[in-house]
Amino acid sequence: MKNKLHILFLLGLFSFGFSLQAQKEAFKKEILVKDGDTLQYRILYPENFSEEKQYPLMLFLHGAGERGSDNEKQLVHGSNLFLDSTNQKKFPAVVVFPQCPRNSYWANADVDRSGPGVKLKFKENAPPTWPMELVIGLVDSLKQDDYIKKDQIYVGGLSMGGMGTFEILSRRPDTFAAAFAICGGGSTSSASMYAKNTPMWVFHGAKDDVVNPKHSLEMVEALLDAGAYPQFTLYNDANHNSWDSAFAEPNLLPWLFSHQLMEDK
Repeated sequence: MKNKLHILFLLGLFSFGFSLQAQKEAFKKEILVKDGDTLQYRILYPENFSEEKQYPLMLFLHGAGERGSDNEKQLVHGSNLFLDSTNQKKFPAVVVFPQCPRNSYWANADVDRSGPGVKLKFKENAPPTWPMELVIGLVDSLKQDDYIKKDQIYVGGLSMGGMGTFEILSRRPDTFAAAFAICGGGSTSSASMYAKNTPMWVFHGAKDDVVNPKHSLEMVEALLDAGAYPQFTLYNDANHNSWDSAFAEPNLLPWLFSHQLMEDK
């Protein structure tokens, strides 16, 4: 009897793993090559996708732990939010998950990992990293497709990707209708460039011992100083994985997809 139960348990695990992998495969593997550099990314199309219709575009930027060249690890966090069948029906969108190479970053910053926590210094007036430059090129390219709603392009990310979110907003301040940044940070001096253009929801865990929550607090303060009214959620019991709580927010996607760029932007 125990052997039968053990076999059934293993079969259940295998079935779950196969189902999860099948879900991930809904994100199609693609690459973008420019000037000898390669950006790998995954793209998810809405159910019953048709080029005769128009859809919002969602860009998601992963964290440092998902960097690499396998074009898979970037789906570890966040992809299930967009694979959820209810969300797909309520918020049909083209969803893009690019992957940053292992030895680079989305944001142009000095990163010191030598001690407890990560010490960050965001560079002012510096060019984008080449992965960020390719991501910007990818968004610019996708915007040209007739099936993309130009007034409903969104961006969000976690940790390194939260930093990348603030960064891409400063480099394309008239592109994104709304954005969310989880346990990230950015250049406070650049916040005024997009503050009034792009509604933001900022998340962080108060117990984060990797990226200090003060980075998010400083960005929220900079947005307020620039005349914006960002949403800010600080989870008092969350550590660095505050994305789990953020993705569980029932109003995250309704809030995000409710925004559109003004016609004059």
